[in-house]
Parts: sequence; C-alpha cells; structure tokens
Amino acid sequence: MKAPHYGEQYKSEMTLVSAYSELRIYNQGSSTMSVAPVENMASLNTDLFYDILKRLDGPTLAIAACTCAAFCSISKEERLWEDVCSSMWPSTNREDVKSLISSIGGFRKFYADCFPLIVNKEVTDYQWNDYLEYPEEWTEAEYYGDMDEFKSISPSDFVSIVDICYKDKIICSKVLWGIPNANGFNGWFYNCPFRIDLLTYAARDDDDDGEAFLSVANGLPPIASMETERKDGKLWRGLRDDLRLSWIVVNRKMKQAANLASWCPIGGQRHWPTDKDFVIRFGSILPARDILPCQVVECILSMKFRVICTEGEGAETTLKLTELSMQLEDMEGSHVNGRNSLLILKEALSCRRSKNYSEVLESCNLYSKVQNELKEEKMRNESRLDRLCILSGIAAFASFCYYML
Repeated sequence: MKAPHYGEQYKSEMTLVSAYSELRIYNQGSSTMSVAPVENMASLNTDLFYDILKRLDGPTLAIAACTCAAFCSISKEERLWEDVCSSMWPSTNREDVKSLISSIGGFRKFYADCFPLIVNKEVTDYQWNDYLEYPEEWTEAEYYGDMDEFKSISPSDFVSIVDICYKDKIICSKVLWGIPNANGFNGWFYNCPFRIDLLTYAARDDDDDGEAFLSVANGLPPIASMETERKDGKLWRGLRDDLRLSWIVVNRKMKQAANLASWCPIGGQRHWPTDKDFVIRFGSILPARDILPCQVVECILSMKFRVICTEGEGAETTLKLTELSMQLEDMEGSHVNGRNSLLILKEALSCRRSKNYSEVLESCNLYSKVQNELKEEKMRNESRLDRLCILSGIAAFASFCYYML
C-alpha cells in the first residue's frame, strides 16, 4: 500500500505536464530515444490518453481531469479509479469489497470519500462550564439516546475496511461486515461501551489464520535485546515513523464511506502493559453535536505489537500484531456506549474532510489541548472543594470545642 502524501499532492503536476507535452518514442533495438513534441492534444488517440492516465496516482489523476476535455472524459473511467484504490487500499481487491464499492457509487466516489481525512475544529466551541451542567440539562433518556432514532440505523449496515502497511509494504488487510455482538443480549450492546476488536472477528471471514507479523524483512530495524531497545528506542521510532493505518467505515444503506484513521500515528506507549508490548494509537475527532453534551468525541484506533524474537535469541527481530481495535471516548475519557456510537459514526460519514494532513494533525492536537485544560480545571475544582470541606470540618470542630468549654 503506497502511502499518500497529504498536502503535497500538487507536486505531481509537473509529472503530468511532461507526460502529455512530449511523446517519448523508444527504439526497441537501441538505447537511443527520440522526442516528438505534441502541439495538438487532438492528435493523440484515446488509447494513448488512457495509457498515460493509468500510470498516475489518485491526486494526479484528479488534477489531470481538470486539464482538458479529453482527460476529463477518460478520467471518469471506473477502471482507472479501481486501480488507484487497489494500489492504496489492497483490501479493495476482494471481490466482495468490489461489489460493495460498486453498490455505493463506484470506485471514483469511494476514493473521493476516503482519501481526504476527517477534520473537526468545533473543539473550540467546547466549554468546561457547559459540561458541568450537563447532568441537569441532559436526562437519562437523552444521554442514552432515543430508540426511535435507530429505525434508520442498523449495525449490520456498517462495514470496516482496514489496511496496515509498514514502509509502503502491506502487512495486514482485514474486512469486517457489520458490528459484532450488536444484535443480541437484550440491548446489551446499546448501553455498554462501544468497542470493535478487529482481529478477533475479521479472522473468521478470512482464508488465513488472521495473524500478522512484522520483521526485518519488512524493513524493521533489528534489535539485540529488549534491554538495548529500552535504551535507544530504535524499534519504537521505526514503528512510530513508518507504520500507517487506514480504517474505512462504509454504510451500505446510506451509500457513504469515510476514513476514520489519521494515517500516521498520533500517539502511543512503549513497553506497556508488558516489557515486550508497543501500543500505537491512530484516530480522528468526530462530531457529536446533539448526541453528547461534549459535542465532540475522539475515535481511538489502537494497534498493539508484541516482540516475539530478537537478534540475541538467534532469530531476526519479529513483531506480532496482537490487537487492533476501535473505540470512542468523550472529553473526560469515558467510553461512549454502543447506541450513541452508531449515531456518531453515522454523522462522521458526512462531516468535513481535508487532504491537508497538517490540518488533520492540528485538529487532533487541538482536541488534546482542550482535553488537558478540562482535566486541569477539574482538578482545580476538586482541590477547591477539598479545601472547603477541610475548612468546614475545622470550623465545625472549633465550634464544638467552643460550646463544650
């Protein structure tokens, strides 16, 4: 899976210009090359146009469609966008996924929906004082949602299309149809914390055993031992800098799709919960207006690798993917229940997106900043309350002693 260069796609314009401004004809029997300048685009036939466009990546193909009428017409060919999608998201090569994409509008629409990443800057509208009052303003029925709203939402309509790559090489592709455990247990799913453990359920539909490994053969830096890794962190930096995740959610009924991942990691934790584990975190900020009092939530995509071999053990350094999950958390870090999560995922399919990756990171950083300010304000309020309780206790004790004397 080739990593997209968000925010830099327009650098490929020069490649496109040179592709159709000059026609390079190679002599098959020699190393010489002749260059025939093309003065009129009409002099080139459709097959040559198609051959040029099929060599382009998605952003460049989109630019090509704006250059002339011929390119605009040919760029609407679904086969071109199918090749672009399969190159970027290998899981779309599956026949069942191809049928799904065709049913929701085709590969061109799928790429337009999923290449830009979700951006949400409504975090600045969030205020701590508003959140303090939510128990009085939000009834239990409002917080847990109205069941009437679910007449148009079914967990079985959601499909997760997931691809993981390391240094532009695919290491894992999974497809999960529906949301596990969402239709039983007498409403258990709707009122309990929402969580999808992809490796647990997607493996049941795959032909392989569902396991994914990352080794030196994939470009992973070798380490002699875990003691060495704790000192220099070479393995951790390799994961943090070169690991990429795409988690696309499709709603078959709404015929919409969105990429919930941040593509690059936005956080993580070394040696947790054990010395050999590495947790890498991706995600996005999703709107929750009129769904939760905090108005926005964080979609956390967590990936955990475990070291199973090191160079000092007589084998090449190898990591095993042990966890890949999705969950939603509000500003206070509380897990969102299943009912509200479905509503939020539905809203996420139509929210604002951007091809500028720095804008995506800014959205995540802004959320973290406001969340930290919220925690600090909460700690200050609790500290004031503690001091008030202590002073009240002292005053009560002093009054008691005064009357006793």
